[in-house]
Amino acid sequence: MPTAVIEELSQRLPDMRMYNFYGQTEMAPIASILRPEDQMRKLGSAGRPALNVETRIVDEDDHPVAVGDVGEIVHRSPHLISQYYNDPDKTAEAFRGGWFHSGDLGRFDADGYLYIIDRKKDMIKSGGENVASREVEEAIFRHPDVAEVAVFGVAHPKWIEGVTAVVVLKAGADATADDIHAYCQAHLSHFKAPKHIEITDELPKNASGKLLKRELRDRYRDVFAG
Repeated sequence: MPTAVIEELSQRLPDMRMYNFYGQTEMAPIASILRPEDQMRKLGSAGRPALNVETRIVDEDDHPVAVGDVGEIVHRSPHLISQYYNDPDKTAEAFRGGWFHSGDLGRFDADGYLYIIDRKKDMIKSGGENVASREVEEAIFRHPDVAEVAVFGVAHPKWIEGVTAVVVLKAGADATADDIHAYCQAHLSHFKAPKHIEITDELPKNASGKLLKRELRDRYRDVFAG
């Protein structure tokens, strides 16, 4: 959930007790919980590992990283699935070393709270820098006219990948792509600000409401061509 939404909900409904959950279908599905008393104290966190869940952050060689460092989130738990049906190769890759590899990048803070950085496949490599799509989305979502946003990378002739944002405006809002670009320039490092911004009526989602970034990448793959 965007942090701007959490802040607004907390202001509008001060007596509400909010829980944030993070996990995967393979975890059935809860991996970590952020409890009501931590919502503002640890704003943006996915909380701490749930009961009977062990979570680590590991590097490319599956070695645990230091507190604060970013790596892949891996889990162990008795309620974790044991294999993918009829897919031994995928099972071997995802469960190597006895840990389930989530495909998500994250970090732990000094208090043991988990922060999700991005999906590994959604990390944008632009001009020699890694850009987390989620960080850019969080920044754009704070623009008062923005209702939804998706950020992703597409091929760029100079930067390898160009940061691209597709935005849905709130009803009655009239912000332009230039307006949002100026906002990004003011609130993000220059290499994180999108090089292309598109205003659209809706974002593609599956039946459960999950954003389909793959479809957006295909739709806008030639935006920097020529």
